[in-house]
Amino acid sequence: MFKKLLLAVATMIVTMGFAFADVDVNKADQVALDGVKGIGPAKSKAIIAERSKNGSFKDWTDFETRIKGIGDKNSLKLSDAGLTVNGQAKPTVAAKASAKSVKADSSPAAAANTTTNTTAASVKTVAKENKTK
Repeated sequence: MFKKLLLAVATMIVTMGFAFADVDVNKADQVALDGVKGIGPAKSKAIIAERSKNGSFKDWTDFETRIKGIGDKNSLKLSDAGLTVNGQAKPTVAAKASAKSVKADSSPAAAANTTTNTTAASVKTVAKENKTK
């Protein structure tokens, strides 16, 4: 009786360890995919079928494109639940927003505007210095 109880506790501890581990969509079997909150048997079969038909998923965008019913919001939830693509969690919306603002600031139009403003300020400064001399 004691051995059975000890075995049950050990099994529960091992199972809990798997529940909190990240599951890579390119390496996981159906049981591991089913363990991710938000993925059921039908979705895990579709993932495995697509992976074996067209190869590994390159990134989250590739995963979202190839698996029907997985969009941006759903993939964020799956990533939060421990799903990864090539070992990478899905980037959050805040990271995407900051990346967009960096891209926006480095656009040619923004660079031209910055150059124009800097040149205008330089001309005003030189004119002011010449006036005071």
